[in-house]
Amino acid sequence: MSNPDGVARRLHIPHDDLAVAWSSIKVPEAVRERLLAQSLLSFTIRQKLAFEVAPLHGLILLSGAPGTGKTTTARGLANQIAHQVSKKCTYIEIDPHALASSALGRSQQAMTKLFEQTIPELAMGGVAIVLLDEVETLAVSRQKLSFDANPADVHRATDAVLSGMDRLTREHRNVLLLATTNFAKALDPAFLSRADHIEEFELPNEEARREIIHETLAAIGGIWKHVKTLEADADKLAKVADGLDGRRIRKEIFVAIGSDIETAKDPNRLTRAKIEAAFRQSLKTQKEMAQ
Repeated sequence: MSNPDGVARRLHIPHDDLAVAWSSIKVPEAVRERLLAQSLLSFTIRQKLAFEVAPLHGLILLSGAPGTGKTTTARGLANQIAHQVSKKCTYIEIDPHALASSALGRSQQAMTKLFEQTIPELAMGGVAIVLLDEVETLAVSRQKLSFDANPADVHRATDAVLSGMDRLTREHRNVLLLATTNFAKALDPAFLSRADHIEEFELPNEEARREIIHETLAAIGGIWKHVKTLEADADKLAKVADGLDGRRIRKEIFVAIGSDIETAKDPNRLTRAKIEAAFRQSLKTQKEMAQ
């Protein structure tokens, strides 16, 4: 069964494909509990109280730098919510880039169809949890747009997103939107004001970095046994990785494996020194690119 326009993925949840996402991102347990609790308000408070009393829009926003685990956490969150509610749950992942169009009027039409037709139809008969990844693509700040540089359609598309969200809020209380953004400042203030909860994702602290390194080395060591000995160096490696996001930490361990032909052919040759060198080079590159 093909997906409607703009829908990249949909499946019934809870689902094994999303289960690991909840624990794979190393964030404080308090963050996970807060996200789940705030999301569940859509299926308790919103169902019982009028919007005028409890102005909940059914929108949770995860904000932070790229690589901090927002999208993966959102997927895992959807799965956890499905475990908590009694109704049938559908997970819907939106492809924001498929909705954007340079053709005049097309973006506005696409947004209107998404929020007023596609999502409500997919939510019939149960609960729909919708991931709006990179939502700044859909709800760009109108205050920062120039009519000289941007077509009027861009402005109208944001208008359509906001009006569509408002209709969902009033008419389809079984829908929860989970949105992620790398650039919160690029989002329209009216969109931000509709968020029931905003969770800011930071770079991983030392404990989280250690867990990421340990977990990655353990996975590699499950095949190349010598790598398991490097797990004892996770504390020291975590200090060197200060300033890297979780995705980059994992990637740089594999960069270290590819640092020379012999190690690439036999990952058992991986050493702590090679991983440290990869971390330091990545931090240096980040600094140079920021200048």
